[in-house]
Amino acid sequence: MDPADDLIKDPYRVYQRLRSTSPVHPIAGPDGTTAWLVTRYDDVRQALLDPRVSLDKRHSTDGYTGFALPPALDANLLNMDPPDHTRIRRLVSRAFTPSRIQQLRGPIRKTADQLLEALGEHGHTDLIASYAAPLSITVICDLLGVPDRHRVDFRGWTNALIAPDPAHPAAARDAIAAMLGFFTELLADKRQQPADDLLSDLISVREAGDALSEDELMSLTFLILLAGFENTVHLIGNAALTLLQHPEQMALLREDPTRLPGAVEELARFEGPALLAIRRFATEDLMLGVTVPAGQTVLLSLASANHDPEHFENPDRLDIGRDHTGHLALGLGIHYCLGATLARTEAEIALQTLLARLPGLQLADVEPQWRPSLRSRSLTALPVSY
Repeated sequence: MDPADDLIKDPYRVYQRLRSTSPVHPIAGPDGTTAWLVTRYDDVRQALLDPRVSLDKRHSTDGYTGFALPPALDANLLNMDPPDHTRIRRLVSRAFTPSRIQQLRGPIRKTADQLLEALGEHGHTDLIASYAAPLSITVICDLLGVPDRHRVDFRGWTNALIAPDPAHPAAARDAIAAMLGFFTELLADKRQQPADDLLSDLISVREAGDALSEDELMSLTFLILLAGFENTVHLIGNAALTLLQHPEQMALLREDPTRLPGAVEELARFEGPALLAIRRFATEDLMLGVTVPAGQTVLLSLASANHDPEHFENPDRLDIGRDHTGHLALGLGIHYCLGATLARTEAEIALQTLLARLPGLQLADVEPQWRPSLRSRSLTALPVSY
């Protein structure tokens, strides 16, 4: 079997084998260039905190740099180091506040209720298409202040970028063009009609005379919208599948919903939406068990780190009561997920509502299908009956 097929079907078994043989493995990136895969918890954690492991593509010599974006979408936090990263994150954080996320709890719960109400009392459905995806789209659009007329199903765009179909090589380019048009029109409308939302705040945010440039604003809107949808829909979908595969843990949550915050952390560790952190580049020769040459690409396996038995006891067992301290599903350090509070809040409410409203929920007699991506861990569909 193709090693890529093994990774898609059961990445944790592959990572277990890799961890046991060497901490870091030279591999070919998706474009055939060199990358170094880091698999052990201590090494991944060290690299996430190491300033010599850069997100800036200008440090790359002959390694994998990821898919190409136009400047209007490329000036985002996933391509920056300090001081640019520090400046922009500070400006964004002034608008992306916990109080704003708290205000969304009621609307998130209302949307979750409405989506499940529409399913009826009994039947069959795909939980990704009917619940996780529309809930995530609604929440991130509400946060940004995207008008109803601009709301679209982002899955086509994210699939084209993250899991490109070799049979349609122009799909990624077409998705980027569509996104550029979408964000250009959206920002123009928001400037004409500002409101109490994150996008209006990003347009107007100032600090000591500093503001976001047009490319920075466009890129941040792209990042927040795409990442806010992409990561959350798959956190919810993966969590629902995992609980359905572990009915004893699901029963514990039904009996005591106060366990949900801890359960979300454990579910993120156990089956999080990111197999790999965003690619990074060594600014000098690095010793990570083996020497990674300067200028080459570093791929940090969050999934492998979160299943490392040197840090987590019996890591391949789901335990919503375990001490999940230190899991890396949402990153670490200065690049820690900006939307972590939103993702946790949304997943918690989504699961609580799902368990309360669909007591007969169970997996359909169909094998869940994973998206063919080596970077993300995400379902294309989750067929269930209820």
